[in-house]
Amino acid sequence: QVRLVESGGGLVQAGGSLRLSCAASERTLSSYAMGWFRQAPGKEREFVAAISWNGDNTYYADSTKGRFTISRDNAEITVYLQMNSLKPEDTAVYYCAGGRLPFYTGRHETDFDSWGQGTQVTVSS
Repeated sequence: QVRLVESGGGLVQAGGSLRLSCAASERTLSSYAMGWFRQAPGKEREFVAAISWNGDNTYYADSTKGRFTISRDNAEITVYLQMNSLKPEDTAVYYCAGGRLPFYTGRHETDFDSWGQGTQVTVSS
């Protein structure tokens, strides 16, 4: 199974920015969509953003649209999440995910079958 390792989380004040990175262990992931999900304390994991296998298409949750940007570098098999204008409600553990089917981009947890260990993002007010 593909191993995904996230980095870049931390503590930031409201209005600040963070950039998350996710490195994959296998080059085959370049044919799969990648996504970011998050889980806040006491809440279910929710979709944040997804990017198609070639980077041509991106999708965002309504709560992150206009503030977050997902991108990927297939040469490095890495996906990024640039988070701007952060709000306290963005506080969560952020998970990177690899798509289940090649060349298909989904927005549900069941569309992804490789998961990272998560990285904590805390936004103070």
